[in-house]
Amino acid sequence: MYALDLSLKHEWFNMIAAGRKSEEYRDFRPYYANRLLYHKNLGQKEYWDTIFANMKNAPYYKPQQLLRDYGARRYDAVRFHKGQGGKQTMLFEFAGLGIGKGRPEWGAPDEDVFIIKLGRRIG
Repeated sequence: MYALDLSLKHEWFNMIAAGRKSEEYRDFRPYYANRLLYHKNLGQKEYWDTIFANMKNAPYYKPQQLLRDYGARRYDAVRFHKGQGGKQTMLFEFAGLGIGKGRPEWGAPDEDVFIIKLGRRIG
């Protein structure tokens, strides 16, 4: 099983565990593009730094276009850790990836983010 491991603050971890939050947000930046988007040069952060720098110079290129151009990496599941290096974990099906505005009540900032969609809990 290929799982995406993410740490969460206690508040968001508890909301997901209780079934009140069905997606997780990550900043729209090269670090998360490298972890979430597919490219033949996986693991080369410099590649994504260049793509993001070019996006700033091409305002017509929208974040959603990045997802259409590259596609999401193929994860089977998302494993959440409560806190940094937390021993308490939970596992959910990876139900897809989006880019856009998230829900502020679920911790999304007022800008585009990576939206990690969660399926059913499997562990």
